[in-house]
Amino acid sequence: MRGVAVLGSTGSIGVSTLEVLRRQRDRFRVVALTAGSNAALLAKQADEFRPSFVGLVNGPTTGLAGGRTGAGGLECLTEAATRPDVDIVLNAVVGFAGLDATLAALRAGKRVALANKESLVVAGPLVLEAARAGGGELIPVDSEHSAVLQCLTDRRSPPARLVLTASGGPFRGWEPERIARATVAEALRHPTWRMGNKISVDSATIANKALEVIEAHFLFGLRYDQVEVVVHPQSIVHALVEFEDGSVLAQLGYPSMELPILYALTYPERVPDSGVPRLDPVAVGQLTFEPLRTEVFRAFSCGVEAGRRGGTAPAVFNAANEVAVAVFLAGSVPFGRIADTVERVCGQHEPGPVTSVDAVRAADAWARARARESLA
Repeated sequence: MRGVAVLGSTGSIGVSTLEVLRRQRDRFRVVALTAGSNAALLAKQADEFRPSFVGLVNGPTTGLAGGRTGAGGLECLTEAATRPDVDIVLNAVVGFAGLDATLAALRAGKRVALANKESLVVAGPLVLEAARAGGGELIPVDSEHSAVLQCLTDRRSPPARLVLTASGGPFRGWEPERIARATVAEALRHPTWRMGNKISVDSATIANKALEVIEAHFLFGLRYDQVEVVVHPQSIVHALVEFEDGSVLAQLGYPSMELPILYALTYPERVPDSGVPRLDPVAVGQLTFEPLRTEVFRAFSCGVEAGRRGGTAPAVFNAANEVAVAVFLAGSVPFGRIADTVERVCGQHEPGPVTSVDAVRAADAWARARARESLA
C-alpha cells in the first residue's frame, strides 16, 4: 500500500486523481490532500478519504482537519509533499505556485507524478538536479508526455523526434480578427477536454503547447528542433515518437486524464482499471492532422522561442502569461491582449542563468510587474 499526496485536489486533475484512487484502494492510500481555496470540496474529500494531513493555501483550515494535521498557506504544499507517510506526490497545482513542492518532494526521494508542468518550465535545471540529489522520480501526468513515456519501452533506443498533438482549441479555423475579440465564455468552450479555466484559456491561445514543448525538452533531454506540434482535432493520438530508423510509435486513447494519472501512479507497471474508457477504433472513425497556425497563435511561438533562449526566459514567459490570462478571465481585456502582453514582456527580458530558486523568483516577479504595467 503506497501513500499518495494529492496537491490541488479540488481542481480538475485533482478530482480525476481521486476518482482513480477510489478504484485503486487496494494499492494506494490517500494520506495528504491540499487545495487552493475550495474549502467546502476539500472538507468533503477529507471526510471521504480520511487523510492524515489536509492543507488549504488560501483560507483558514479550521474545521478541515477533523482530528488530523492541518495547515494553511503555500507552505502546506511542501509539508504535504515531504511527509514520511507519502510515497507519491501528485502535483496538480496550477502555475508557478507548484514549484517549491516539486523540488521538496524530489529532494525527499518521492515519486512526483507531475501535472504542474510549470515546475519544469520555470526551473527545469533545478528540478532535474533535485531529482538527482534526492533520488526522487519524475513521472509526467500530461497526456502528451505520458504518451511519449509509454512509447519509450526500450531505453537503448532514444527518440529522434517527438510529435505532440494539440486539439486546436476552441478557435481552430477562426479568423485572426475574430479570435482577437473572443469572449471569456468562448475561450472556455474547449471542444474535447474539460479543464480548469486557466488551462482552458492556455489551450485557446495554444500557450499550453509551448509549455509542453519546454517540458518535453527537460523530461526527455531533447533539443527543441526534435519536438514538433501538430493539430489533431479528435484528441485520440496524444503523441508520436520517431526513432533513428524511421519507426514511429503512437499512444492512443479517448481524451480522459484518468489513464495518464493511473500510469503515473503505477509506472512502470500497468494495472487493470474499470474506469478507463476502452478505445473503439471503428467508433472513432477518421483521424486527421493539420499544421499549427503559428502566425495566428503567437503565444505558442513566443513560448517556444523562450525555451530556445533558455535561462530565465521560460519563467518570464510563464509569468507574463499567468498575469495576462488572469486579467482576461476577469473580463478586463480582450483575448488578443494575452499574446500581445506576453510578446512585449518577453521581448524586454534579457535571460540570466537559472542558478537558484531566488533567480527564478526574481525573473517571475519582474515579468509579473511588467505584464501588469502593460495591461493597465
